[in-house]
Amino acid sequence: MIKGRCPTCSLCFEVASIDDLPTFPFCSERCRLVDLGRWFDGTYTVPEDVAAPTPLPDEPENDEGE
Repeated sequence: MIKGRCPTCSLCFEVASIDDLPTFPFCSERCRLVDLGRWFDGTYTVPEDVAAPTPLPDEPENDEGE
């Protein structure tokens, strides 16, 4: 038995297998489309890492030619 909670409407559900709920992890096609619409209109976003990587302190340079 698989228990879950719809990420859109928070409805709890229980199914024998994922095949019994083709809209998994959503409880319905409506909730799946609402979630997709939120991605399209920019409600959901993936955060962008804007910080520059911190350089390592005083690494010795590799001078293979000398």
